[in-house]
Amino acid sequence: MATSSKAKKKTVRTASGLKRARQDVKLNAANTALRSKFRTVIKNVQKAVVAGDKAKATALFHSAQSVIDAVADKGLFHKNKAARHKSRLSAKVKALAAPAAA
Repeated sequence: MATSSKAKKKTVRTASGLKRARQDVKLNAANTALRSKFRTVIKNVQKAVVAGDKAKATALFHSAQSVIDAVADKGLFHKNKAARHKSRLSAKVKALAAPAAA
């Protein structure tokens, strides 16, 4: 018997279960969108750093911080994970300024 990657979910029968299933669909969509936005803003900052554009990287980093904080506040990712991402991005952006100043 071959098992598929997605196990078949049992259908709920109670009213509260049906409501919970409806809510889960909406919540899943919201979480997926926010997770995607999180990844996108991080990639945008990293691309600007690789391109060596300090002004653009700095501007993107400031806008990315609010998205990263929002993800952590909503509990999608742990606050420490958000802090780690912000710290690493900040270090990359600051590293752009160091060679120019030196």
